[in-house]
Amino acid sequence: MTIRVIIVDDQAMVRAGFAALLAAQSDIDVVGDAPDGAQGVELSRGTHPDVVLMDVRMPEMDGLEAARRLLDPPPGVVHRPKVLMLTTFDVDDYVYEALRAGASGFLLKDAPPADLISAVRVVAAGEALLAPSVTRRLIADFARQRPAPRKDRTSLRLKGLTPRETEVLELIARGLSNQEIAETLVLAEQTVKTHIGRVLAKLDLRDRAQAVIFAYESGLVAPGGR
Repeated sequence: MTIRVIIVDDQAMVRAGFAALLAAQSDIDVVGDAPDGAQGVELSRGTHPDVVLMDVRMPEMDGLEAARRLLDPPPGVVHRPKVLMLTTFDVDDYVYEALRAGASGFLLKDAPPADLISAVRVVAAGEALLAPSVTRRLIADFARQRPAPRKDRTSLRLKGLTPRETEVLELIARGLSNQEIAETLVLAEQTVKTHIGRVLAKLDLRDRAQAVIFAYESGLVAPGGR
């Protein structure tokens, strides 16, 4: 199955370089590009890509607002692509907000070409592009900048989880990989994957990135706590 991709970035050379690299792959088809968020949203509505590579900072409309519009479309618009944010920073507030909006992850613009190709495939397959080390940096950023946890509907939604699912969510939020969770809870890795799938389904979360954010905003995990 061919992965349809569009590239949204205000730098023409970046768009051209990424397009040439991705189009050379037999399983990826670059179906368009745009120089700003507003045109990116319009292009996505018309081409229905599987993945949108979205720059964070652009004129007219930045990547954050564009991601929001793509991932929370108006009534009548059913297409929701996977959004992969492109950034020159490791973890910044824009990326955090993009993850909250439902973006599937982020990629540094200076990442090796193989990482870009892999990222598109990973996101297209429905996975979040957040390695455990990146998750830990996101947590550290959250701890520095976020307000106190919300003890409202988020904490109520936690009650729908089993004790084991709650344990798994907490370990995800602490940045553990599936293998590390399996070792900690003495479970098979496939069992861990099953628990994660149930957690995401019960909490109506798109991926691991949103699970981390939910765990902190619900008060399940406190920054710096064990």
